[in-house]
Amino acid sequence: MRGSALTALSVLLIAAAASEMRAQTSPPERPTEEQLANDNKLFISLAIKVFKWEEPTEPVKIVGPIYFVGTKGLGAFLFATSDGHILMNTGMPSSGPMIVESIKKLGFKPEDIKVMINGHAHIDHAGAFAYLKENFGGQLAVMRDDVAAMESGDKRDFKYADDFAYPPVKVDRILRDGDTIRLGDVLLTAYHTPGHTRGATTWVTTVADSGKAYEVVFPDGAGFNPGYRLVNNPSFPGIADDYRRTHHRLEMLKPDIWLAQHNEYYDLEGKRKRAETEGVNAWVDPEGYRRWVAAKKRAFEDQVDKEMGFVKNAGK
Repeated sequence: MRGSALTALSVLLIAAAASEMRAQTSPPERPTEEQLANDNKLFISLAIKVFKWEEPTEPVKIVGPIYFVGTKGLGAFLFATSDGHILMNTGMPSSGPMIVESIKKLGFKPEDIKVMINGHAHIDHAGAFAYLKENFGGQLAVMRDDVAAMESGDKRDFKYADDFAYPPVKVDRILRDGDTIRLGDVLLTAYHTPGHTRGATTWVTTVADSGKAYEVVFPDGAGFNPGYRLVNNPSFPGIADDYRRTHHRLEMLKPDIWLAQHNEYYDLEGKRKRAETEGVNAWVDPEGYRRWVAAKKRAFEDQVDKEMGFVKNAGK
């Protein structure tokens, strides 16, 4: 199988698994793309371990009212305002207490979370909303096409069926493309960017820090996992068209700072370290955003080519 047809996530998982297996006395075979596509439990168990989804890490201020409060591998963000707070994303179901601890470390109260929003309705980003809502009562706002998934705990998913189910949570406000969330001096706009899930949502806001304005984007919906079918017996009707519309919309955005649901996308650790001396400037990365969108678009088109049986000549 040619490497360009592999999803970026598959490449990382296979490489990391191979590295671990080389350290074992009698290593098993490393997983293949097909195994990751067909074995949901293998896929998520490797992802949790390789990307440290369930390991705590220190929270950090990013810019203006935006703070990182996620785990080592997963991006959750707090928007702190004088009228209460907005929480974007959680993580795996185990992440609830970690997020609460991070919020407290920053000097904020989880009881002050008034609104919760998400990027998409998978277990690694929505798994702890039920815990947070039950304990602290924030209102949950979700894009219309992901409401059913959130309220069922993502049962009967088009790819994962019930394998990645999580505690279901009641949605309080149904969002549509272009809707906004306002709390205090924070205004977030929700853009429907389907593909990865039917209701994947990209969030855009402008915040101020030390008298300077920054456009901040939280892109979502552009990636696909092993086993997604785009053109041959598509995973859901219209999925390929959804991805192309999403790629176009993401290309049109011009953020100063971009953050994401997976920390390796935007180099959380590298930027966090640089911010110790560079401040907010460490997070400014418009070129990194453009490269990321281009890579997602290229991976999608390569997968379409693979499904259609097109093979590129090496070196041409």
